[in-house]
Amino acid sequence: MRSLADKKTATALFAGVTLVGALSACSSPATGTDGAAADAGAPAAGGDYTDGTYTETGDYTSPNGAEKVDVTLTLESNVVTDVTVKGYGESPNSKQYQGEFISGIAAEVVGKNIDDLSVDKVAGSSLTSGGFNKAVDAIKTDALA
Repeated sequence: MRSLADKKTATALFAGVTLVGALSACSSPATGTDGAAADAGAPAAGGDYTDGTYTETGDYTSPNGAEKVDVTLTLESNVVTDVTVKGYGESPNSKQYQGEFISGIAAEVVGKNIDDLSVDKVAGSSLTSGGFNKAVDAIKTDALA
């Protein structure tokens, strides 16, 4: 049979563990120096990028196979001021989706900080964004000052 002191110790220990668990659930996610959530697979966020125009190629897979897009971004004070995307789709579907993506991408990224770019779906095209995001990651690496 447990003593009253053992029961009080067990209760206090349980309460402490419960409090720590509750507090950790309220904590913020790990962040970089700029307050953005850390992403282990992405280039360092919050960098100071050199102004200029950068071009990289991003690849992705569609139902038609391997695809790629060339992405050109112009940066001024870490903000995208211009974007150009060139698609290389060969099938009618690839050409259509890349064309839709290309026609809508400027509205999604121009005027935004490059560290805030993470395109998901543009004008009905969701797969092309994978290639675009890979190219943006490479551009971030190129542009780090």
